[in-house]
Amino acid sequence: MNRAGEVVLLFHGLWMNRAAMIYLVRSLAASGFRARSVGYLSAMRDFDDNAARVRRAIANADGSAVHLVAHSLGGMICLRALEHMPKHRVQRVVLLGTPIGGCVGGRQLAESRWGAPLLGKTKSLWLATPKLHIPDNVEVGAIAGTRRFGLGGILLKLPLPNDGVVTVAETRHPHLVDHLVLPIAHSQMLVSPRVSREIATFLKTGRFAR
Repeated sequence: MNRAGEVVLLFHGLWMNRAAMIYLVRSLAASGFRARSVGYLSAMRDFDDNAARVRRAIANADGSAVHLVAHSLGGMICLRALEHMPKHRVQRVVLLGTPIGGCVGGRQLAESRWGAPLLGKTKSLWLATPKLHIPDNVEVGAIAGTRRFGLGGILLKLPLPNDGVVTVAETRHPHLVDHLVLPIAHSQMLVSPRVSREIATFLKTGRFAR
């Protein structure tokens, strides 16, 4: 199938930049998509400022159809952006370790003396995570991890199963069209061949391959 008219925008998570999504950009390009990573100032701008940045990126994308792939905080920002875009070309969205149902780990950091300064302007977001909506005309799939690895797995006290930062339960939403749980850690999703294949399959079909 010719996907010349489709463009995929990829958004990183907290404390990262657009380079974090390069592996997935290249993998999607190998699958026939025009893909590019979009940066935003994750901790230096508040939630709605970053959502405005994402709205501009979507509006300026040159494809007839737009797909989004977003990691962690990036997925929350994408959903907020779509709430304020009644007219858009977004068809499918893949969320990677995105806490759309709240974030115990984020709240623990926000309430700690050492963690709060690291969160910058996102601190209030983790203290009171807003209810995020999925538009009726967009197919959204989520990938969750169960490998508790990294600093989050050491410093945070999270219910099981989790990926070291986000629990599986926090990645669920009643309006997801598909939800996939893999034995993978939070940041590992960004460099996983399995994850990249599942993303490509979802963007093509609206379901994960499994």
